[in-house]
Amino acid sequence: MISKKTLKKSQQSKKEKKAHDHEHTQWSRRSFIQALGLAGGGSMILGGTAISATAPSPLAVALAENDNDNILVIIRLAGGNDGLNTIVPVYDYDTYANLRPTIRHQQSDLINLNGDFGIPNYMSDLESVWGEGSMKVIHGVGYPNQNLSHFTSTDIWASTADTYNEPTGWWGRYFEDLYPDYITTPPEIPPAIQIGSIGNLIFKGNNSNYAFSVANPEQLQNVGENGTLHDVLDIPDCIYGDKLLFMRATANTTFTYSSVINDAYMAANNNVEYGEGNLAEQLAMVARLIKGGLGSKVYMVTLGGFDTHADQIIRQQELLSDLSSTIKNFYDDLTSIGIQDKVLSMTISEFGRRPYENGSNGTDHGAASPLMLFGPALDGSGFIGNHPDLSTWDENDNLIPSNDFRSVYNAVLTDWFCLDPSIVNTILLNEPYENLNLGLSCETLSSSDFNNTKRIAHVATYQNNQTYIEIQLPSSAHVTIKLYDMLAKEIGTITNKLLQEGRHRFNIREKIQNRLSYGQYIYRISTGGQFYSNSVLIK
Repeated sequence: MISKKTLKKSQQSKKEKKAHDHEHTQWSRRSFIQALGLAGGGSMILGGTAISATAPSPLAVALAENDNDNILVIIRLAGGNDGLNTIVPVYDYDTYANLRPTIRHQQSDLINLNGDFGIPNYMSDLESVWGEGSMKVIHGVGYPNQNLSHFTSTDIWASTADTYNEPTGWWGRYFEDLYPDYITTPPEIPPAIQIGSIGNLIFKGNNSNYAFSVANPEQLQNVGENGTLHDVLDIPDCIYGDKLLFMRATANTTFTYSSVINDAYMAANNNVEYGEGNLAEQLAMVARLIKGGLGSKVYMVTLGGFDTHADQIIRQQELLSDLSSTIKNFYDDLTSIGIQDKVLSMTISEFGRRPYENGSNGTDHGAASPLMLFGPALDGSGFIGNHPDLSTWDENDNLIPSNDFRSVYNAVLTDWFCLDPSIVNTILLNEPYENLNLGLSCETLSSSDFNNTKRIAHVATYQNNQTYIEIQLPSSAHVTIKLYDMLAKEIGTITNKLLQEGRHRFNIREKIQNRLSYGQYIYRISTGGQFYSNSVLIK
């Protein structure tokens, strides 16, 4: 006879599984919708000339003063990697083994990194990386009151906001301040390259997505080899073929950076064999783009499959083997031309797993998990922070984080990209975080007074089927706002006069005397040598 307690746990388990499956459906739907929009590909150039601002943004000043060619590669372990079976706490092995009688690693199958922690032997490629002083592990990374939803926690890691919904990502805010006129005058090279995770907020600003994004490595390889996303030659000679040609050509032209990616990809080769893993395929292409001189500052690749509720032993071995061998090959490849010390890599994952195994030879959604950093610039291998106590859990039976993920971001921005702490504070939504010592060093840190750098705020608003542009001026200035269609044709001038300090609101239809069709347009603001642009929907 089934006890009431067992029945209740069974019903709760079914309820959690149903919610979990529903969340994955929502996640897939959002990614699909963003994929249809070819995220990060759309931008236009007005006049074909570069613009220089007399009063640059704080980030532009900071990067100009401390310009370096450092690169960050973010490796997203999608699904929530089980940290306890990745970096095994040998110092408390008995507790670890009792929590995981079925899925634990045997001590004889571990490679000890030091006397306290080891990695499974199928991650043996990292043994030499560790020995060369090119790997650090940050213990117990997470955030307070861990959200156990894939969807929400991924957004938190991308936006850095854990108590409210923030629509922008930390790198999106970085690039939005650096390129305020991105829509009409994008930089010559893509600010970031993103493979997979198209629904991720990390590169999203208020006005644009600042990454050249592709859904999978095959798409990026096609762009790299051919300079286009889709084949427009092998098209059937029929009405369907005509429509297919139009759609493919349109998609190709929206990717502004296809040609520069193609040039960089063709200018280099891989000097090592990467293997056939999913991550191997992605980082092999990233290495070619870096070696080919593309110049993008940030790359994000995605290794999915870490949601190991069942059959974790086999699934995690396959994924972590791919990660380990690929990291070694990636840095060997970069070393072949002497640029290995210019590239820092770090893993991120939306959460860890429960300290104990479940009834399906797996683990359920958890909290704290180790974050790994790779690269010779780390100045030696080692561990950072304290490992969570295996016997002390929160109210959800999760390990309690000992390091906030935003402290890692803080250190990367400050000590790798050499940004002034006041600028980093803005990027991290004006919340203070510890600056972890990752072993990185900045030779010159900006000392400019960024409080003297003045920017305007602007936004499109909608009310009663009317479209408005609202701007906030920090001081009186002459302001010109022009409206363009999506083909960069000038439609008309919304304002062109001296405006006083403060808030101003313009009804687009009232200001543009010509008849405006319903649809998407671009407005561009010019004031004091600065340019700002954004898309707007005319209703």
